[in-house]
Amino acid sequence: MDLGLNNKVAVVAGSSKGLGLATAKVLLAEGAKVVISSRDAANLQKAAENLGNPNNLLTIPADVTQKEDCDRLIQETVAAFNKLDILITNCGGPAPGNFEGLTDEKWDEAIDKSFKSNLYLIRAALPHLKKSETPSILTVTSFTTKQPLPNMILSNSIRSATIGLTKSLSFELGQYNIRVNSILPGWTLTDRVDALLANRAEIHHSSYEAEKASISADIPLNRMGDPMEFGRAAAFLVSPAASFVNGVMLNVDGGIYKGIY
Repeated sequence: MDLGLNNKVAVVAGSSKGLGLATAKVLLAEGAKVVISSRDAANLQKAAENLGNPNNLLTIPADVTQKEDCDRLIQETVAAFNKLDILITNCGGPAPGNFEGLTDEKWDEAIDKSFKSNLYLIRAALPHLKKSETPSILTVTSFTTKQPLPNMILSNSIRSATIGLTKSLSFELGQYNIRVNSILPGWTLTDRVDALLANRAEIHHSSYEAEKASISADIPLNRMGDPMEFGRAAAFLVSPAASFVNGVMLNVDGGIYKGIY
């Protein structure tokens, strides 16, 4: 199946590793021109070397919790490739913790990472997406917005605001043919999940392996996901092949979410 991504220009935030890097890899393989971005320039360079395809790849260091960096990221993308067709907003997830143990500073940090980064990137990209023939926005949230997890109150609550933003924008931006969707990943083997498993092991006085096995047993497919499985789903959603998919919150979680809708 041809996804129609050849020569489309995509910005993938938070893409030096994990889900963002996997998505960039699939987009490049489908013929897109891809901008990867991260706060860490060294990690970004390693990611670029891993991806190859330098003619269709651009690296731009940026902190997407900062409005000025988001503006610059989009400006440099358009300066390099003359257009923008796809925006994938992504940022490292908020810290684990419970309500009484989290400071105002932790809440502010989580709001910046898991909500405002989306706001800044979409605002900056919107004038250019309006000019595209096949514009698409994809936010990356979590299945915990539908099925909250213990000790993850920052992710459970703040990412739900991004879901509200995503759905609202799917209404507002439809007049410009801009599709706005979200992916709600489940337990996928990334550095962040490694850290969460270590945190759970500490809380439960168990081990990383025991926590991984316990979670996998709760997933109908009996395993955690691979980042490339996320990347393929993301590439489809932002592609012209999904041209009538709008306002969808897609779980890519192996079936761990227990609800019907």
